[in-house]
This record gives sequence, C-alpha cells and structure tokens, in this order.
Amino acid sequence: MSALLQQLRAESAAIEQFIAVLGQEEQAMVGGRFSELPAITSRKADMQKRVTELDHQREALQQALGFAAGRAGADAAAAAQGEEVQAAWTHLLDLAAQAQAGNRRNASIVFTHLDFTQNALRFLRASGQLFYGPDGARRAAPGAGNRLAMG
Repeated sequence: MSALLQQLRAESAAIEQFIAVLGQEEQAMVGGRFSELPAITSRKADMQKRVTELDHQREALQQALGFAAGRAGADAAAAAQGEEVQAAWTHLLDLAAQAQAGNRRNASIVFTHLDFTQNALRFLRASGQLFYGPDGARRAAPGAGNRLAMG
C-alpha cells in the first residue's frame, strides 16, 4: 500500500471521527443538554487539530512525491497513484464536505438559540419589570403577594 493511500485513509478516519463529534454536538443542542457542550467542544477542538496535522502531513507527502501543494497538487498526486488512491481522495473530499455541512448546521443551531435568548432578554427589558433578581430568584409582581390560600 502506498504512503499516500495510508495517509488518505488516516485523514478520512480522523474526519469521520470529527463528523461523529459534530453529530454529538448537534444532538446535545437540539436535546437541550447544554451541560454536555464543553466536553464535546473540547473533543471537537482536538479533532480539528488532528485533521489539520494530517492535512499538513498529506501535503508534505504529495510535495515529496513531486506534486505541488494545495488542492491541484493533491488532485494530480491522487490521479497519478492509480484508481485506489483516486477513490480514497474522492472519499476524503466527500467526508470533508460532510464535515463542513455539519459545522454549518451546528452554527445555525447556535445562532438560533442565541437569537431566541436575545429576543427573550429584549422582551423582559422592554416590559420594565425584572422577573428575576441578581440572585436568580423569581421576583413577584408588585401587589401579587405570596398568598398560599384564597379566602
């Protein structure tokens, strides 16, 4: 097996793991499990770092094989190495597109939650009445009292 094929497979495996983490992130946000996000974000950052390292290694390998850096060089290197390497390169590109789409989808979810929160805060501020005090406890409206029974 060629070194380039091994590199492409390693990079594909890392991107598949990244896509899985994106799925976990999406499910946590959609399910309202926001307490899970710090750990997921940490794993996501680790995976991004790993994918970047593998990308740099692949580019160095393609240059060592006599091909230019960048996408055009990668396309040429894969084509020159034969069908199996070309298929691995195409698979890697498909995975990269999936990861990009997942990242965009999750960003959309984040911005939707942010918009909702900002609108809720604007509503609360516009009403001129604070529902919660600085300690997080709910404040009763003036005159509402704390009646336990109706008489």
